[in-house]
Amino acid sequence: MPEAAPVRLFLTGSTGYVGGRLAPRLLKAGFELRCLVREARKLDIREWSRAPGVEVVQGDIAQTQRLTEQMRGCRTAIYLVHALDAGAGFEERDRELAASFAQAATDAGVERIVYLGGLGGNRDDLSAHLRSRRDVERILRESSASVTTLRAGVIIGSGSASFEVLRYVVERLPVMVTPKWVKTECQPIAIRDVLGYLIDTIREDATSGKTIEIGGPKVMPYRDLMHLCAEEMGLPRRLLVAVPVLSPRLSSLWIGLVTPVTPAIARPLIEGLRNRVVVEGDNAQRLLPRQTMHPREAIRRAIERRREHEVESVWSAAGTVPGDPDWAGGTSFTDERSIDIEAPADDVYVAVCRVGGGHGWYAGDWLWRLRGWMDRLVGGPGLRRGRRHPEHVGFGEALDFWRVVGIEPGRALRLRAEMKLPGIAELAFTIAPTGERTSRLTMTARFVPRGLAGIAYWYAVLPLHAFVFGGMLSGIDRAARSITDPHEAPAS
Repeated sequence: MPEAAPVRLFLTGSTGYVGGRLAPRLLKAGFELRCLVREARKLDIREWSRAPGVEVVQGDIAQTQRLTEQMRGCRTAIYLVHALDAGAGFEERDRELAASFAQAATDAGVERIVYLGGLGGNRDDLSAHLRSRRDVERILRESSASVTTLRAGVIIGSGSASFEVLRYVVERLPVMVTPKWVKTECQPIAIRDVLGYLIDTIREDATSGKTIEIGGPKVMPYRDLMHLCAEEMGLPRRLLVAVPVLSPRLSSLWIGLVTPVTPAIARPLIEGLRNRVVVEGDNAQRLLPRQTMHPREAIRRAIERRREHEVESVWSAAGTVPGDPDWAGGTSFTDERSIDIEAPADDVYVAVCRVGGGHGWYAGDWLWRLRGWMDRLVGGPGLRRGRRHPEHVGFGEALDFWRVVGIEPGRALRLRAEMKLPGIAELAFTIAPTGERTSRLTMTARFVPRGLAGIAYWYAVLPLHAFVFGGMLSGIDRAARSITDPHEAPAS
């Protein structure tokens, strides 16, 4: 008998945290994929997106008619979409997208929809976040397709929103004044098990039309999860002081300061923590039996993946959620400034490469000297190292208390700070020709803070950036023009 053709699945959310990990595992399981993305270039870095059996289509779930055509020929559709990045009003956006998806699935003749929602039962006091998940379930069930919903709580894995917020808070706050929800029980689940449940659900027709609650083997209050995380990170036990007056709004503002998550996204997540999110039924073990991972092991693996730079996907990559490209590696504060210069790119590059050493930093030299003196006091290199050559730089060379970590002659120079800092600092210069004898120079300062001291440091020096960095750009402008035309006034 001829071998049966592979089943083609319609996958949403493939640029997100869960979908980005689910896709290659579905391919390995023998399925073919049609992945809907808003921007196809987001999948360029995913090797699996170029594998046989993968079709990438660009579109928007809100465009029902086009979505219908894109879904045709797919037996099962996987819905991994949530609109938290929409901020206020995300519930309405969630409902609109779900309604469009349900209608398109009906019109395209899709037989099954698999949706990943949230735990919390069907109580009337659910948070807006969890209530929105229930609304999506209800709307999807209005389609002609049979809908299977998996409900999960806290997902533990490197790069997941819930784990990364947990990690940042535990890492940065040895003493925490927390809302009373730290006593609320949850049932965390490893991302490995979530992916396993999803694949088994798609394979198993007996799950069709069911609502299946999934969780790990341990029920615990959030405070115990925080202590567990601290232990696995090798940190002293955190002191948690729960107070009843700390509102979700205040908590979200604090989370927005301490972690890379914005308050607009943090608030619905925090409000959801007031609900007890544990598995209340046994149909997961009856229909999809599996040995789930203990939270301690899941946390340990997530930390190892991050340490080894093997974070497979991050939730911030989906949609327009803000966050630096390497979410799991840390928050990145950025100050970017540009200037148009009447000089060729090569001359601008020469002027950029003069920074440091005896030439100075074009502006605020007394501030740089003061910073160098302070650095020496705490055991750093200070400004005494100077530089090897007044104009030429090579990869790995020292420029005062900076080191060259990236270089593209005529185009870019990237420096990493080696001064004593509560974080990691980089200064990058990029040059783009805008004409035969004109260029645009962009200078980007990036800082990855380490703990609250790092955050405080960034905001303490931020008011000086306009003077120091603005003056540096002006000085480079003057130097570049004087290189192009020696009759120009020399750089000050």
